[in-house]
Amino acid sequence: MNELLSSAIKALGEKFGGQVSEFRDEVTLLIPPDKVTAAATVLRDEFTFDMLSAETAVDYCPQTNPRFHMVYIFYSTTLKVYLTFRAHVNGDDPKIATMETVYPSANWREREIWDLFGIRFEGHSDMRRLLMPPNWEGHPLRKDYPLGYEEVQYSFNFDEIDVRKPKGVR
Repeated sequence: MNELLSSAIKALGEKFGGQVSEFRDEVTLLIPPDKVTAAATVLRDEFTFDMLSAETAVDYCPQTNPRFHMVYIFYSTTLKVYLTFRAHVNGDDPKIATMETVYPSANWREREIWDLFGIRFEGHSDMRRLLMPPNWEGHPLRKDYPLGYEEVQYSFNFDEIDVRKPKGVR
C-alpha cells in the first residue's frame, strides 16, 4: 500500500473512527454517516484526493438497520490511488448529508441515487428525479420494489400459463 494512502487512512481512522478493510489492494473505510462529508473534506484538502470517482448505494433488504450502504470512491490524481468510503443508511428513514458541498460532481449522482433507491441527501441543491418521470411512484432499484412482469411461456410451464390467442391466429 502507498505510504501516503496509509497515512491518510490512519489520520481518518483516528479523527472519524470507523473500520478499515483491505481486499485485493482496495482499501475501504466504514465511516459513521454523520461524519462522511467532514471525512471527505479532510481527504480532499489534506491528502489530495481531488476526484469523486463514483457514488452509489447498495440495498441489503430485508435487513432494515442498516438497510443501505452509501459507497463513495475517491481518486487522487497526484498519488494515482483510490480510496473507498462506505456509510450505513437506515432503511426506515433513508437520508444522509450531501457530498455536493465537497465534490460538486456529486449533484447528478445523488439525484440518480434518490431516484432509484430513495435515499434523500440533506442539503442537496436540486433533489428531484433524474431518470424516472416526475410522477413515478417508488424507487425501482430497491430490492422490495414490485417487478410487475408477465411470465414467459416455455415448454416446462406451458400448462401453467393461460395463453389466449388473438382471433385469426392458428
